[in-house]
Amino acid sequence: MSFMNTDQWTLEQKIGQLFVCGFHDIVPDAQMETLIADYQIGGVIYFRRNIGTPQQIYQLSIELQQQAYNQGLPPLLIAIDQEGGMVSRIDQEELSLIPGNMSLGATGDPAWTAAASSISARELRALGINVNFAPCVDVNNNPRNPVIGVRSYSEKPDIVAAHGAAAITAMQEQGVAATAKHFPGHGDTEVDSHYGLASVLHDVQRLEQIELLPFREAITAGTDLIMSAHVIFPAFEPDPIPATLSHRVLTGLLRQQLGFDGVIVTDCLEMHAIAKHFPIPEATVMALEAGADLLLVSHTLQEQIAAIEAVRHAVEQGRISEQRIDESVTRILQLKARRQMDRQPMSEQEWLSLLGNEQSADVLRAIAARSITVVKDDHQLPLQPAADGKQGLVIWPQLSRRTEVAEAVGHDRNLAEVLTSLGLPAERLIIGTEPDAEERLVTLQKAQQSGFVVQVTYTSTGQLPAEQAQLTQCLHEQLRVPLIVVSMRNPYDLNELPELRTYICTYENRKYAVEALAAVLAGTETATGKLPVSLNADYTVQI
Repeated sequence: MSFMNTDQWTLEQKIGQLFVCGFHDIVPDAQMETLIADYQIGGVIYFRRNIGTPQQIYQLSIELQQQAYNQGLPPLLIAIDQEGGMVSRIDQEELSLIPGNMSLGATGDPAWTAAASSISARELRALGINVNFAPCVDVNNNPRNPVIGVRSYSEKPDIVAAHGAAAITAMQEQGVAATAKHFPGHGDTEVDSHYGLASVLHDVQRLEQIELLPFREAITAGTDLIMSAHVIFPAFEPDPIPATLSHRVLTGLLRQQLGFDGVIVTDCLEMHAIAKHFPIPEATVMALEAGADLLLVSHTLQEQIAAIEAVRHAVEQGRISEQRIDESVTRILQLKARRQMDRQPMSEQEWLSLLGNEQSADVLRAIAARSITVVKDDHQLPLQPAADGKQGLVIWPQLSRRTEVAEAVGHDRNLAEVLTSLGLPAERLIIGTEPDAEERLVTLQKAQQSGFVVQVTYTSTGQLPAEQAQLTQCLHEQLRVPLIVVSMRNPYDLNELPELRTYICTYENRKYAVEALAAVLAGTETATGKLPVSLNADYTVQI
């Protein structure tokens, strides 16, 4: 089976190339062996469930590619969602901790985005991963968006466009195919498409000015892929179907109007925005009819096989032409050739030298230092050691579970320990993200015995949990010592809080952000980050 010459391919071999599938182990399991050997799939996607050590990831990639080679198949697309920040499937200490998009947006300089993206792509490629489902170029102009939030660079489309283009260029220079997502824009929704079907109700003029601008710039930058959104856009598609299934959106708008000639990939067709409304096999055929090239089915073998079989039946019954299949296969194979996905893997010595090295760490520390944003401060910074010798208190809300969508802590760096090392003795109190009345009481009592208090807030959805807001209000009303409130994810927490004297945004709670925050609190560094989004009428976007 020739890599680019498809003249002798069977219909089944062509259809297989359209699918990117997930599996459930850290080695090639029976699910993946079946999909490669029996269904000739074109790609795989890694989630946290597939991730162990760097050596394991490297070996997994080699073994999967060998399985495809043994079947006479083209090299596999090996994809991952490694956006940085809260969406980082690989977050082992051995790899560089790439900042999230809103942290990068807060630096005000796309050159830092390019630098971070280059580091990320270089390490992914070293581990055999050749497609990144990033960057997210959604414009986050809805504070209650439960799924985008800090995954966006800004609420300003020109800022998102500039950072997105910088990320795409940097990734692809390192041999990793970049993916602009989620077309035509998931930023102004209040429903997470993992769990439900959202709509964006703006007119065409507004969508052209805001949502589409970053995608136009991504196309100009040469993005290899664009991922569709499972979101309804009545301005483009009058029927009540999401963009992923809309010929008017994927072909009429993206292909014909915007001129994109790269690979269109669906978001996962098992997400509830699709699966709760359309049978997955039917949705797969509809997505292909709409203009998608790559069909992402991430989890269930039964659904993956049913989707593949549904496409075959659609061709055999004349619903989809074989020419239409050929068009997508050609785009996919051109992508595989362009990014040299058949090249030999690096030696272990080579790729180990690229992972998490000190040069990369210096760049990422510099980014974190430039992202910390002091939104307001009424003469409380820098903090001083308490005159009576009392320790400070860091109140740290922590999620109790990992998910495939987001990670609460990443690499936990104890803020209290860092403050102590900078001459501000402090201890940390870990609480839940929805602390009950007893937790709040214990926390308040401890805070009243402390020399200063740094309360971290953490919002994983579109609104600060009421329990965290109640705790903050009690602290604000009852403490007579400095209270610094730090939002370590969505910056909009200020809207749920009383009139605080000091409010800081870090946009993430990973190691470098914590260290940079501590330096600002202690006065050893000056915060230079700018708000990439508006919090309210008083605190508007600064870049």
